[in-house]
Amino acid sequence: MMEAERLVLPPPGPLDLPLRAVELGCTGRWELLNVPGAPESTLPHGLPPCAPDLQQEAEQLFLSSPAWLPLHGVEHSARKWQRKTDPWSLLAALEAPVASDLQAQRHPTTGRILGYKEVLLENTNLLATTSLSLHRPPGPISQSLWGNPTQYPFWPGGMDEPTITDLNTREEAEEEIDFEKDLLTVPPGFKNGVDFAPKGHPTPAPGLLSLSHLLEPLDLGGGDEDESEAVGQPAGPRGDTVSAPPCSAPLARASSLEDLVLKEVSTAVSTPEPPKPPPQEQWAIPVDVTSPVDDFYRLIPQPAFQWAFEPDVFQKQAILHLERHDSVFVAAHTSAGKTVVAEYAIALAQKHMTRTIYTSPIKALSNQKFRDFRNTFGDVGLLTGDVQLHPEASCLIMTTEILRSMLYSGSDVIRDLEWVIFDEVHYINDAERGVVWEEVLIMLPDHVSIILLSATVPNALEFADWIGRLKRRQIYVISTIARPVPLEHYLFTGNSPKTQGELFLLLDSRGAFHTKGYYAAVEAKKERMSKHAQTFGAKQPTYQVGPAQDRGVYLSLLTSLRTRAQLPVVVFTFSRGRCDEQASGLTSLDLTTSSEKSEIHLFLQRCLARLRGSDRQLPQVLHMSELLQRGLGVHHSGILPILKEIVEMLFSRGLVKVLFATETFAMGVNMPARTVVFDSMRKHDGSTFRDLLPGEYVQMAGRAGRRGLDPTGTVILLCKGRVPEMADLHRMMMGKPSQLQSQFRLTYTMILNLLRVDALRVEDMMKRSFSEFPSRKDSKAHEQALAELTKRLGALEEPDMTGQLADLPEYYSWGQELTETRHMIQRRIVESVNGLKSLSAGRVVVVKNQEHHSALGVILQVSSNSTSRVFTTLVLCDKPMSQDPQDGGPATPDVPHPDDLVGFKLFLPEGPCDHTVTKLQPGDVAAITTKVLRVNGEKIMEDFSKRQQPKFKKDPPLAAVTTAVQELLRLAQAYPAGPPTLDPVNDLQLKDVSVVEGGLRARKLEELIRGAQCVHSPRFPAQYLKLRERMEIQKEMERLRFLLSDQSLLLLPEYHQRVEVLQTLGYVDEAGTVKLAGRVACAMSSHELLLTELMFDNALSALRPEEIAALLSGLVCQSPGDPGDQLPSTLKQGIERVRAVAKRIGEVQVACGLNQTVEEFVGELNFGLVEVVYEWARGMPFSELAGLSGTPEGLVVRCIQRLAEMCRSLRGAARLVGEPVLGAKMETAATLLRRDIVFAASLYTQ
Repeated sequence: MMEAERLVLPPPGPLDLPLRAVELGCTGRWELLNVPGAPESTLPHGLPPCAPDLQQEAEQLFLSSPAWLPLHGVEHSARKWQRKTDPWSLLAALEAPVASDLQAQRHPTTGRILGYKEVLLENTNLLATTSLSLHRPPGPISQSLWGNPTQYPFWPGGMDEPTITDLNTREEAEEEIDFEKDLLTVPPGFKNGVDFAPKGHPTPAPGLLSLSHLLEPLDLGGGDEDESEAVGQPAGPRGDTVSAPPCSAPLARASSLEDLVLKEVSTAVSTPEPPKPPPQEQWAIPVDVTSPVDDFYRLIPQPAFQWAFEPDVFQKQAILHLERHDSVFVAAHTSAGKTVVAEYAIALAQKHMTRTIYTSPIKALSNQKFRDFRNTFGDVGLLTGDVQLHPEASCLIMTTEILRSMLYSGSDVIRDLEWVIFDEVHYINDAERGVVWEEVLIMLPDHVSIILLSATVPNALEFADWIGRLKRRQIYVISTIARPVPLEHYLFTGNSPKTQGELFLLLDSRGAFHTKGYYAAVEAKKERMSKHAQTFGAKQPTYQVGPAQDRGVYLSLLTSLRTRAQLPVVVFTFSRGRCDEQASGLTSLDLTTSSEKSEIHLFLQRCLARLRGSDRQLPQVLHMSELLQRGLGVHHSGILPILKEIVEMLFSRGLVKVLFATETFAMGVNMPARTVVFDSMRKHDGSTFRDLLPGEYVQMAGRAGRRGLDPTGTVILLCKGRVPEMADLHRMMMGKPSQLQSQFRLTYTMILNLLRVDALRVEDMMKRSFSEFPSRKDSKAHEQALAELTKRLGALEEPDMTGQLADLPEYYSWGQELTETRHMIQRRIVESVNGLKSLSAGRVVVVKNQEHHSALGVILQVSSNSTSRVFTTLVLCDKPMSQDPQDGGPATPDVPHPDDLVGFKLFLPEGPCDHTVTKLQPGDVAAITTKVLRVNGEKIMEDFSKRQQPKFKKDPPLAAVTTAVQELLRLAQAYPAGPPTLDPVNDLQLKDVSVVEGGLRARKLEELIRGAQCVHSPRFPAQYLKLRERMEIQKEMERLRFLLSDQSLLLLPEYHQRVEVLQTLGYVDEAGTVKLAGRVACAMSSHELLLTELMFDNALSALRPEEIAALLSGLVCQSPGDPGDQLPSTLKQGIERVRAVAKRIGEVQVACGLNQTVEEFVGELNFGLVEVVYEWARGMPFSELAGLSGTPEGLVVRCIQRLAEMCRSLRGAARLVGEPVLGAKMETAATLLRRDIVFAASLYTQ
């Protein structure tokens, strides 16, 4: 009550009266009620009383009346806890692994324990986050499959682990630290540090500290005993003492026990034999598949796997090497049976209780192989981006990207791995994903054997040699000679039922090219163009045909093939749209019987039953079902995945008679057809239209011919317009397939994954790539040559450069620089437009190459080859010319004097003058003179070519030849130092800075050379030769050192640029240590920089899960398009923010020197499916998405599937950073995306 009296309340106003109006019933009567009382009611007895609200009482007491708060209660505002001192905490030590163990010693016969001894344990301090050794303890069970981005990978096979000697060398190379001046005050990764120097006091001068005095009292354990053993006299073989020769040099510290062993010194003096050259290493070993393996079952009496058929010779050879645990490269024709080798490796792994990984380039092929291997072996698992089935199985099937992620993350699956099977190895030529194959091959540990399966490639030995040198193990190359089912190639020119027989053989089963068939096809086309359209069908345009004519061509062709029992057929068309049009146009074609229609109908019903009702009514599903009922099918990337699998399964059963497909169908499981048809021989490769490459043609044509069913396979090329040129057909059908080429490139993920491991370097990854193989395969030869040159250099006598010879080194360097400068200017001249114009027929030039030294010549003809211009030139020479090309002209003077260096000193024949006609490259032209002669080039060349024949060798030359030779000889005699030449700046109008500066520098060097004093010394010739020999050896040593060093790597400049980008963005510090942002980027599957920047900028945290998914679709969408104007404002703002972040990253890349422009980097984002993904994440059925975008359904499904994988990557990255809110949103986004037909289970996994 006393506290209530302290309140002074103002008097209430009119609005504060406790009154309230309430309507009574529906009669229109109103009544004023009192508010502070209990709630009023028209009930007879009113509402029962209720307890007051505690929240209102608290607000009324504390918030509405702040005077009640004890604002001046200081005793409750500060508290102090007394600190307890614990000196023993300073002596605490962290727990360490046990370094030793007790081992029982038992009696060898009775087993009775005799005692115990302590045994030191090895590798007790290894962890998955600090060591690359296979001896480290396994990680948590939850991370045993995928590993963890914080774990180290296992040590790559073939790469030398650092030894004690390497560590000692590295320590010796470190700088000596001054503990008074050079101590660091800023820790790595920090901007500021702490300086503990006292303020205002000068730092005392550093004094000398003798460590020997400090360490003298310490006993390091047994040093005297070891030293006495090391320097003592070792015993001979019979126990006699052998006296060691005196040694004045101190003993070097040994890095291994082998270095401490003292070898017996022989007292007999013998002449040392020259060292034998080491045998040349052969890593790729070709296997002869022509000789039969008669003793196969004697060598392998109990095979790990047996087939119902007898394996071929190449399969038996491969199996024999697999039994020896060798690595093999099987390059066989399509449908030859490469899968047999993979099956035997899987069976061997199951027999050895180990594991096998089968990798494929695409997920669809992984699903197909999972079904095949599961039916054969049972214990098979599947790991793809969205499916994880039986990960504990002995055989795991996955894509190459999954295996790369497991290798970088240190997955414990690698421990039990015996085989890795790489199928479709020729996919390494893919520009986008080929680098993944090289990364995996480089990172595989040493205990893993490799099986490579590929189509026939011309450089299989070279590729196997690279892998052999990479892994330091022999690779056995097994190639097939011929296809098991030969092929016949035809041209088809028909377009109507009357012309359906116009099928002309072009290439028979023996590989013979028939020109008669080609000309017959050309004549058939000409005849149709000349006659009336009613007789031979419609006239054909030159290049394109309309839908009606296209339909007529296919109806006539398929009718002919059906009559001759050459179905099923695969029609390869290089456009998704044309595949759909061609299949839809054949409405009158029905190729299935009633029983086949029933089987197709039941199969469709069973497969589509797993879809929801609206998904079964999709237009594409209904259209494909109608086509399949008539025996037609379509297969390309725009088709829904479940429909593509239905088509594949029906085709393998023989129920699909005609399949229109793109070239992706050629890469897959063994699904051969009776006939293969090419709609065209031209395709669009993303930039331009071009003819098919031989490798592409062979890969697709290889689907023709079913082994065991067809004697030959039929390949037909449609000639809808004109017949292609014979040369183009010959090149495509009989040319060599494309070689395996490296597509290695640097990615930020690769750099960050290697930088976080101290023992691995990005330079080593680049050095071991296939792109560096041509320059690195001779490394050992370079090392041996460098060692020999070092010995030669040490044995050379030092030149005497005293007195007048003091400027001898400068004279030599001036001459070398002058020669290089002139070569540079001449190279610029021949590359310029005016320079090439001046090099026309009749121009007199100075020729300088291996055959001619400063000889005059006149250009007779100018031609071009695939690389540069070729100048056919008449050149002066001696008579008769020596057979040795080195003696074609006077030798270069051994000791060049100033006149030799400054002028040309033209060649003058010592005896009778002769001539030769030779073809010169631009580099062979040393100077272009101002003189032009009138010559008849064709007559001179014809006469010279005629006189090279033995029959006309003694015929005199024509008058045109004699006149040209005499005129050149006159010029050579009139200008001994060379005729006047064209000035590159004044005459040829070359304004290039390098040419102008080069000319000035050349004139300056000429003045310096003329003023040299060393040439006046009588000792100049001898000392110059000594100096030149020394300098040439040093130059060659520098070249070899450069080839062996990291500086010769082709991608080294780009690597430094990308590291600078990472440092600028804060992913890596100056010392190369990966920071938090870099570790987050390692967890990303793609677009690592952009996703990490978006995460650290909090650009995603404020959005809803469906909005995040819609924005991220711009990073995985492959079809460009406009996002539209119907998007919510949050998505529009999000798109602009994503583009702004991408622009900032692109600007950093440009500032650091990368070639990719900002527009190109930002242009990689495609937001055409933002609205589609947004509505899908919000729950819209797939059937309603078709109206939002014109993108094919298959591409939409692919985009959403890749987006779900990205959401999972972001979820893991968010957990790594400590963002549970963002992690939960990404989990929700992935859940919203994974539903219905988009993530319908594969038919191959059911």
